[in-house]
Amino acid sequence: MAKVEFHAGELFPRVEFIVTNLETPSWTVLRFYDKRGTAEQWIKEGKQAVKMTRLSCHRFRSNQVRLALSLLAYNPGNVWRRLVKHARYYWVLLTKGRPNRRRFGAMLGRIALLQVPTG
Repeated sequence: MAKVEFHAGELFPRVEFIVTNLETPSWTVLRFYDKRGTAEQWIKEGKQAVKMTRLSCHRFRSNQVRLALSLLAYNPGNVWRRLVKHARYYWVLLTKGRPNRRRFGAMLGRIALLQVPTG
């Protein structure tokens, strides 16, 4: 299967060849591989941003907790980066205390309602 894309400002089209044994329509195969490419980009970003490959603990559970904490720290910055397009620097001020469960749930609800810009 071949995929040809024409992009504005480029002289030649981009041509991709996909060899597969999937017995589905071509548009389904293309969508599957596009999603796979997106997932690989997320993995690459995770490796670079939160050092997902650095698992210094000897136990699986400890490494799982370390990775979860790293991702928890990375996600607010990533949301902020997607919302603020034209900022050179931004400051994040963290509280010394902790919000109660109701307030934290309200914050998560507001974050879930945010529209992530596309493109």
